[in-house]
Amino acid sequence: MTAFAVAVSSVAFDTVRDSAIDRVLELRRAPPSPVPITVVDIDRISLAALGNWPWSRERLAELVSVIAMSQPRVIGLDILIDGPDERSPAALARKLAEAANRPELALLAATLADGDVALGAALRTAPSVVGVALDPDNASDTAPPPPAILARGAPDLGGVWRAAGAIGPVAGLAESAAGFGILALSGDSDARVRHVPLLVIADDQVRPGLALEVARLANQAAAYILEADPPRLRLGGLSLDLTYDASLRLRPIDEQSYATRTLSAVNVMRDASVRQRLAGGIVLIGASAPEVGGLRASVSGPLVPTVQIQADAVAQIMSGDNPRRTQVLIYIEVVALIIMAALAAWIATRQPPVIAAAVTIGIAALWIGVVVIAHDAAAMLLDPVTPPLGAAAAFAISAFLVASQLRVREAAIRRRFEQHLPAAVVRRMLAEPGLLKLAGEARQITALFTDIEGFTAMTERAGPRVLVQLLDRYFDGVTRIVVEHEGMVEKIVGDGLHAIFNAPLDLAAHPAKAVACAEAIQVFAERFRADGDARRLDFGPTRIGIETGDVIIGDVGGGRRLDYTAHGDVMNTASRLEAANKALGSRICIGPVAAATLDRETLRPLGALAVRGRSVPLDVYEPWPADMPSDVRRAYRVAIALIATDVERAIAALAELSQLCPTDRVISQRYTELKQRSEKQL
Repeated sequence: MTAFAVAVSSVAFDTVRDSAIDRVLELRRAPPSPVPITVVDIDRISLAALGNWPWSRERLAELVSVIAMSQPRVIGLDILIDGPDERSPAALARKLAEAANRPELALLAATLADGDVALGAALRTAPSVVGVALDPDNASDTAPPPPAILARGAPDLGGVWRAAGAIGPVAGLAESAAGFGILALSGDSDARVRHVPLLVIADDQVRPGLALEVARLANQAAAYILEADPPRLRLGGLSLDLTYDASLRLRPIDEQSYATRTLSAVNVMRDASVRQRLAGGIVLIGASAPEVGGLRASVSGPLVPTVQIQADAVAQIMSGDNPRRTQVLIYIEVVALIIMAALAAWIATRQPPVIAAAVTIGIAALWIGVVVIAHDAAAMLLDPVTPPLGAAAAFAISAFLVASQLRVREAAIRRRFEQHLPAAVVRRMLAEPGLLKLAGEARQITALFTDIEGFTAMTERAGPRVLVQLLDRYFDGVTRIVVEHEGMVEKIVGDGLHAIFNAPLDLAAHPAKAVACAEAIQVFAERFRADGDARRLDFGPTRIGIETGDVIIGDVGGGRRLDYTAHGDVMNTASRLEAANKALGSRICIGPVAAATLDRETLRPLGALAVRGRSVPLDVYEPWPADMPSDVRRAYRVAIALIATDVERAIAALAELSQLCPTDRVISQRYTELKQRSEKQL
């Protein structure tokens, strides 16, 4: 997954992601602009007819004046007009006067044609937006002041394009234009222009892009309003959602759409019928001729005139269409990537390869559907590539690991569990090796500990051979009962057996299974000790402790001897509950956690038991004797409850119960214990 993280952060992957988002954007065309947009193109035909580039300012003034005669709503120039005019007759006369030190030539210049004067006069004939360039070195201070920008709240513009300064037209032209917009366009990692800046910070001032400024004048807005929550830009009656970098994501446009909205500059200047299309609309002047140098790779093609890119941006702004990727979407993508990768990895470890692959493909397709819905419903641009690729990578890695470890797991499972678990459980683990975690895991289990009462004394009466044979038959029976109740024999230590339920695989209602197992062991043990050598040697009763809790369980012991063992406080507690049976007079002692999962009506309370290692006593229980009447059970409960409030009444109640149940060791031992405690206090 580290390699995947490196790959998705690479420049090459950025290109793949951006191209995929382009395809999503193609699914829905941009809403039509409410105001018609026309591009007046200085193409090769126009250069051939009207003169090579660069055109004089008189020629530009002539073009602007002709367009203005049609009364467009706004004219935008995707042309940088930098510095004073140097080619008109007036400009040449001024230069000659300065070089020859002849003042009369300066007076003559005032009577000659002046390009700056002509262009300024043309710009005043219609609302016009002139382009401004960014200056990384802030070597010039010619940029006019930006329009008013009002802020509501504190909008976050941390990702906005910044430059040291800006270059604009000379003062005379600046005073003639109605607005100024930044011309700069930035390409992505593959050099394609996908974003047009709406706002730029230059010379410490927030300036609008050319497309945004054209849209402001088209909407007759005096100022921009920046809103912080949610981030939004308002210009007149138009509202546009803002991204962190205050840019506009372009939708791909086909060549036919470009051709439909484009007029050749020479046709506009020479044909009045052509100019009729410009009335009341937005007109952008720019160049498609390669020698002008205005061609860029964009989302719509490898060689697109910048004026067409600006026209695309104006159309989207006018229709309020700004497909965007916000910081929230990036967080969603990260979460989706984690979930999809985890789910794919999980499926790969738990299903056959074909099914797992189909599910992973389905997960990826579901994400693509979410991407399309988010785009269509709210113009939100989710990454369609990274989460599906993350899921595919996680699936491939997990599938490889599962395949490589399968044989090793099967051997380990057979070696460790064939003699400790039901055959059906072993077969299931072999069929679904992902269910088992031999290396260790935390899980809740129910521990069952057994011990033979008086075993040490019995060993003194029995010969070694008889004792071993007797224990073999005893443990064979107890082990069989544990396995029949879906438990696992963890180990046999001396005369005790340790069993766990809910490991190595999940077992529903495992505390109840452990209690049922304990009752079956009691039946077997009583029958066993009443027969043959066990009877002759006075084989003792079996005491059992049961408790539920969390453990760390897995194979430990090093490479030579592995032992699937549980470690946790519940193991110690179950052992101490087993030993507590001797003092309580019971045969099965159930801890409070296990008891909490059982039907309390089936359990007899044994009172509070002080357990070593615990700061507070534990309420412990045992299954009710099957032959105890219900009225005796109620009386017993009352007697146990009285211990906390009225010991003397509890002693009297237990005395009556002892008369009714003379063979019940729990009642007799509790009665004896309370009576002795009371006598000591007296």
